Amino acid sequence: MKAVIKPKRIYNKRARFNYQLEDAIEAGIVLTGSEVKAFKHGGVNLSNAYVKFLNGEPCLVGANFMLENTNDNDPTRSRKLLMHKNQITSTISQLKARRLTFVPVSMYNKGRLIKISVALGKPKKKYDKRASIKEKDVKREIDRALKNS
Repeated sequence: MKAVIKPKRIYNKRARFNYQLEDAIEAGIVLTGSEVKAFKHGGVNLSNAYVKFLNGEPCLVGANFMLENTNDNDPTRSRKLLMHKNQITSTISQLKARRLTFVPVSMYNKGRLIKISVALGKPKKKYDKRASIKEKDVKREIDRALKNS
């Protein structure tokens, strides 16, 4: 029997770079058995994923689960998110009023349940992205200078 490697968290690295994140919400996610197995082995990619409301229900679209047996499942199908009704209504109203995007930030297990952290995000402009890259580089240089002295 193989030892199952349980990841602490799977992050969407592109979310913080492409969006200025505001309010984060924890939601459950509906997965099949093979998708849970892929998550436990670290085979989930959230970089192209986003949340879309279909018939008033939040769905995760574009998340790629690297499945061993792809005959019965589509690795990029949309998956239903489990949220409270008041969270759904407030999120929909904020998305429409402030022109925000609903982006998955991370996926993790909480006990035996698998949760996903989704946040409201405002898309960054190209100059904002350049500024964040420059800020990271300056911080890295300062850390190196402090380490060497």
